[in-house]
Formats: sequence, structure tokens, C-alpha cells
Amino acid sequence: MSENYTALYEQHKKADASFTDFGGWQMPLKYESELAEHHAVRNAAGLFDLSHMGEVWVSGPEAAAFLDYALVGKLSAIADGKAKYSLICNADGGIIDDLITYRRGPEKFLVVPNAGNAKVVAAALKERAAGFDVVVEDASAETSLIAVQGPNAEAILLELVPTEQHSLVTELKYYAAVEVSIAGDELLLARTGYTGEDGFEIYVPNTDAPSLWEALLEAGEGHGLIPAGLAARDSLRLEAGMPLYGNELSRHVNAYAAGLGPVVALSKEGDFVGKEALAAIKAAGVGSTIGQKLVGLKGAGRRAARGHYSVLKDGSLIGEVTSGQPSPTLGYPVALAYVDVEHSEVGAFVDVDLRGKAEPFEVVPLPFYKRSK
Repeated sequence: MSENYTALYEQHKKADASFTDFGGWQMPLKYESELAEHHAVRNAAGLFDLSHMGEVWVSGPEAAAFLDYALVGKLSAIADGKAKYSLICNADGGIIDDLITYRRGPEKFLVVPNAGNAKVVAAALKERAAGFDVVVEDASAETSLIAVQGPNAEAILLELVPTEQHSLVTELKYYAAVEVSIAGDELLLARTGYTGEDGFEIYVPNTDAPSLWEALLEAGEGHGLIPAGLAARDSLRLEAGMPLYGNELSRHVNAYAAGLGPVVALSKEGDFVGKEALAAIKAAGVGSTIGQKLVGLKGAGRRAARGHYSVLKDGSLIGEVTSGQPSPTLGYPVALAYVDVEHSEVGAFVDVDLRGKAEPFEVVPLPFYKRSK
């Protein structure tokens, strides 16, 4: 059993959550029904504890230039108040983590790595900061992160934000953040998410997290809000075609094979860690003309593919499933898989070995699910 517990652990215990180890943290897997939690997010709203995620502040006169060097994207181009999805890679182009960076001022950024990689990313940033006039501060241990996801998320936030700040919430764009008063405290509110729905993330000191959680549950009573665990989060992100580190992303995977080539800014000024390797990979066509590529698969039957199941073509091995399960929203099995590029075109038909029986799947566009605006 892991030794890491979020500041909301007691709230989860009171709600009879089932726990699982995730990235070294004891996290709620589900409360009553993962299916009910999944559908609540698609149709109303779900409340997630994401406090296992990391929060690393980067500040100083050369903060923007430093992040341009440390990450593969052009972080200096982020406008104040906006956010950008990026990758931190090794020198060989392998992915250490995928993360979101928020610009909170001319010389201040918040980098948010994934749970199991938080310490690794913070250490890598501190190491890469040598020679730059920046301060890298890992605030993960004292920061909680709570997410409200679903079509009713905005209405729930408006129950807690003062009337004079309602426009800050309603006018907040996707991949942006603003400081607002929520339940009486000045907190950072971001409009991003990992579910394919509209939603918000709230960064809050650990000491204030339990009261905020309870306030959100109370505010959401008339809006269909229920707490949701990692099981629903995983089925939601899979439907939305979003990669999960450890499944679709790893140090053995490059951005081009993972379909994340657009986040790599090879044309930005100066060097960055992994630039030479990634430029060579792109020039060689890995992930586009040779090697393997991440694709979406739709099952023709009812049986679902699961992680590590073999993908076949005419009985020959051509790839491996990284994530898969029945889609609660769509009503058929979906999966993400790395397959040989020659079989990766949309419309191609392959088989997945479902414990000794080959079942047909079709390569389809991602995401599997896209919300109506």
C-alpha cells in the first residue's frame, strides 16, 4: 500500500470510496458505480480529486527562455493567463512526461506534471535550470487540485463565485486560468480537463481543500454533481482519445509516433532538450512513414480489447493495445493501440487477440467522442 494520501482522503473514506494505488498515491477508484460516475460527467457533472498531480512554479527574468529550452514547445509564446500542452523529453526524444503550463505573469509560470512523474519532472527542471536566471519551486506537497467536469460545471462554479466575478468564469476560455474568489478564498481557476467535457480545475492549499470539496458538493446538489473516481476518469479520457502516461506515453515513445508532433516546436529559436533527436526522427518519417503509430480502434463486436493485447493482420503481429474498454457513452468497444504504420490509415481493418480469439476492429479517427458545442 502506498504512503501518499491527498488532503481529501478523509472525505473519500466518508463517501465509502474504493481506493487504488496510482502513481504512489491512494486514490478513489470509484464511490458507488463507475458507470454512474461516467454518465454523470457526460450529462451533468463529476467532482474529481486530482491532488496527486504535481505543481511546479518557474519564475524569474529568464523563465520563458528556460521553458523554451526545457520543454519541446514554444512556451514563451503563451499569453498571460493562457495555458499550453507540451512535453518534457530526454535527449533521445523519449517522453519523460506530458504536462500543461500556465503563464501567470511576464516572469511566472505554473507547470503541472502527472502524478507518478511529478518528482521526476521537478528534478529535471531544476537540473535544466543551470545557467538560467530562474527559480524552480516544487509546490506539489502543499497544493491540492480539485476538478469539476461536465456540462453543468460552469453553473456549479457560479454558485460559489461572487456575482461581480461571474464574468471571469463565463468568459474564461479553454486552456486559460484566472484568479477568482471561490467559497471565500482567492484561488486559481483553470478551464482545461481530461474528460472531453467542459470543466474546471481549482488549485487550492491543502488546508483549504476539504472545505472547498464540501462546498462544491453542496453547490452541485441541484446540478447533478457526484464525486467521481479514477475508473470514470479513465473511461472518459479514453473516449476523448487522450493519452495516458504509462499507457500511450513513455520514455520509449516519441512525439511523432504518439500523434503529438504538432506540439514539438522545431522551428523555435535556440536549442531545447531532445531537439536534435526529434528533428532526426521527423526527417526519417518515424511515426508517419515507418515504425508504429498510435491509432484509435472501434470494435465490431461486444468484447473489448485491453492493454497489452496483440493487434494482428492476417494472423501476423502488427502492434499492441495500450488502452481499451467498452465505451459507456458510445455503446461499443474502443481502444488505443500502436500499430505498424502501413496498417494505421483510417478505415483499415485489423484483429485483436482477445485471449486466444481474433476479433475484428476498425481504425477510426480520434477522438472517439466529441461533445456538442
